[in-house]
Amino acid sequence: MDDVAATALTERIDALLPQTQCRRCGYDGCRPYADAIAQGSASINQCPPGGEDTIAALAKLLGTPRLPLDRARGEAGPLLGASIDEAACIGCTLCIAACPVDAIVGAAKLMHTVLADRCTGCGLCAPPCPVDCIALVPLARPWRRSDAGRARDHFAARLARQEGKAAITRSKAATEATASQCERRAAVAAALARARARRAARAAPRA
Repeated sequence: MDDVAATALTERIDALLPQTQCRRCGYDGCRPYADAIAQGSASINQCPPGGEDTIAALAKLLGTPRLPLDRARGEAGPLLGASIDEAACIGCTLCIAACPVDAIVGAAKLMHTVLADRCTGCGLCAPPCPVDCIALVPLARPWRRSDAGRARDHFAARLARQEGKAAITRSKAATEATASQCERRAAVAAALARARARRAARAAPRA
């Protein structure tokens, strides 16, 4: 399979995934999992949020047998939403850093809150919380394809922002390294010039 065909297959697989970005599949999001399935390095039954429906859709797309959900990765269940006990929140920002779709807002040492229309119920925000003030509660509605589409966009935007910050950091580090190297070269050149001047002074005939 060439690169174009592989990318097209990854996109078709990704379109069938729920986009909760929960990482229970063992990958850093739905798109990496889709890529692994397309490459044949991951099975179609590793997505608990998608459950049997997603397994069936992937099997049909790929022309492979349906498999039972790999329950070592978790059980399928109702749509969940994160809820922060705002009275207990200490504003540590760890949940903000953990959320893959920017569904939590707040600032350091200030109360955080969940944007319910963005939350995918992935649960990644709860483990880092040092005061255990985040709960995942069942929601009285199903996860829709429109939800998945928005979650995919939010996840992609977050990745792009993180990569932009990383690129700036790399550029700054490279600039500083170049400047430091230039300073070292200048210092060496100056030292050599002083040494040559001293040798020349010693070699000059005395009056």
